[in-house]
Amino acid sequence: MFCPKCGKEVPDGSSFCPGCSARLREPADVSSKSRLATALFAFFLGSFGAHRFYIGKTGSAVAMLVLTILGWATVWFFVGIAFFVAVGIWSLIDFIFAVAGSMRDSQGKLISNW
Repeated sequence: MFCPKCGKEVPDGSSFCPGCSARLREPADVSSKSRLATALFAFFLGSFGAHRFYIGKTGSAVAMLVLTILGWATVWFFVGIAFFVAVGIWSLIDFIFAVAGSMRDSQGKLISNW
């Protein structure tokens, strides 16, 4: 196999050219979803699970949405505060994972491209 950028011969299966350091192929486990969009959704709409809907994890996104709705419905009885705290911590952890590039989409692919 030859590098398309510099033309140097590289061993088969290499990800980078040893001569010019050009990327030869995309890693198979990288998601096409945007890390920036995931982080912004987690920061601004995290309690509604928008970031999880975006990355395809609809089951946990619906769980976050239901917990938020239950929180608003029961906030007058002070029970809803526990729901808000739980979803708040969950979305904060998701935000940290998204910014760090450690979050994965529904297919298990790493969301690392900004």
